[in-house]
Amino acid sequence: MASSSILYTLALLNCILQVHGRSCPVVECWFVHDKPGRGGGFPAGMNQDKCLMYVRTSPDSGRAESQQKPPADIDPTRIYHVIDPSASLCSLSFLSPEGSVKKPQCELNPFLPRPSIVKWAAPLTSSAQSPTYLQADWLSASLQGLDGQLALSNVMRAAKATNEPSVILSVFSTSTLVRSRLGVPVVLDCGFWMDSSSPISEQGFSVEWRYQFRGAGKLVVAYDAKSDRLAETSEEGAELDISALHQTRNASLLLEEAQVRHTGTYICTVYVPYLLAQVAIDLEIEEPPSLSISPSPVPISFPGQTLTVQCEASGFTPLSLELLWEFVGADGTVQLLGEGGVSGHRQASDGTFSQSSRLRLDLGKLDLGRGGEVTCVAVHPGGNRRTSTTLNIIGVSGPSIEDSMAMVAVALGLYGLIRLCSWMFSTSGSIDSDSKEKKDK
Repeated sequence: MASSSILYTLALLNCILQVHGRSCPVVECWFVHDKPGRGGGFPAGMNQDKCLMYVRTSPDSGRAESQQKPPADIDPTRIYHVIDPSASLCSLSFLSPEGSVKKPQCELNPFLPRPSIVKWAAPLTSSAQSPTYLQADWLSASLQGLDGQLALSNVMRAAKATNEPSVILSVFSTSTLVRSRLGVPVVLDCGFWMDSSSPISEQGFSVEWRYQFRGAGKLVVAYDAKSDRLAETSEEGAELDISALHQTRNASLLLEEAQVRHTGTYICTVYVPYLLAQVAIDLEIEEPPSLSISPSPVPISFPGQTLTVQCEASGFTPLSLELLWEFVGADGTVQLLGEGGVSGHRQASDGTFSQSSRLRLDLGKLDLGRGGEVTCVAVHPGGNRRTSTTLNIIGVSGPSIEDSMAMVAVALGLYGLIRLCSWMFSTSGSIDSDSKEKKDK
């Protein structure tokens, strides 16, 4: 896990270098909140308002943006001047390229601080006394950078009736999608920052990793830093680097050996007293198939024959697979032969799949010359694979050297067979004559 901690530190350093020497980008967001209800206390739906976040890394930074005229389509009350000492909002991945239709995703919501009910975070608020510090306006922001480069979730505090929130807790991941081969270690990146000047930061923190896939979920690992205790789970081969967690706030999850069952969404949640923030990372296990082809080589064939060649693909995941056939002639020309007859898929005990394709070659209809390579091609998200078998066809429009050699071999075989039969008959005849002579005597 030490190597992943080094990589994590380098990623943070790269983020700092990006921010150094330039102002933070103006982040465009949607402010999502409840519509006022018609009575009974229930909201009537959701509203989405355009908003802007002007970001500074400290209160002493200049506010040149205050001299700018607000955009006409944005309510001035939805313009926020955010102080982010962590500089996580200053990443270049949140900057929209000029003229590009692609924009980072950003959503801003009202946030209500409350004690956590999960047992590994409950000790953070064991006093059950709500501090005066919580009497403020709280917001949460969820962002995803361009091309999934960065996922970020933070909680911000603003004095009542002001639009100048400060980031108190920030949780982030450098990748929202991780792809891995089977059997190798996987690191799911997650880090966090919390404001050390905040009175609630003195109570410690907790980290939780949860897995979700097709509606089912489970706890993978959880750690209570206040009591220095890991929660008991049934998950094997998943761990946190506790020292890196305390020293660099590296909350990354290490899976010792990627398996098919690890495919799904992993949610990294960081708790501090009364607050939480989380990011989600998708893990996809992609293993390309192993291919075998039979027969290999194909027996020597003649025009007009019908042959069957089979290709077996095994040990692949996910299920998405396309099996194709092609023929490469002796002169290098390529013919596409289609998919052949594809079988249904079969699943092994380790979760991987297998599938086969049978190709019927009618040498009376296909112009394959004197033969070449029959190739099975597997197209798969984990990588394409190919395997080939040799096909020799004799007796096609004047024998080639190979045909001649094959025909000579056949002729020699027939000649040997004739000689053997002749010898056997002559031997049998001489034995019969000797027997007759003996009887006459």
